[in-house]
Amino acid sequence: MNIYEFLWLHTTGRPWTYVIRDLWHRFEFVWIVILIAAGVTLGHNFDWIEVLKIMGIFTLGFILGHCFWGKEYVPDQH
Repeated sequence: MNIYEFLWLHTTGRPWTYVIRDLWHRFEFVWIVILIAAGVTLGHNFDWIEVLKIMGIFTLGFILGHCFWGKEYVPDQH
């Protein structure tokens, strides 16, 4: 058992990605308002270069998270 599985088993009982996906579909408008508010806050408090750096770091983490978390690794999986 990896650390991620240990955490979600002891908190929500399901992978957090599934929980977040369910919340997105149930409360889509709320998520959109929150994301717009976060963007406005970043835009008002940081220079655009800083905002782009933050977005780049988030995107890299998002991609790496999908590469290493989730189902067991199967070589050459299609």
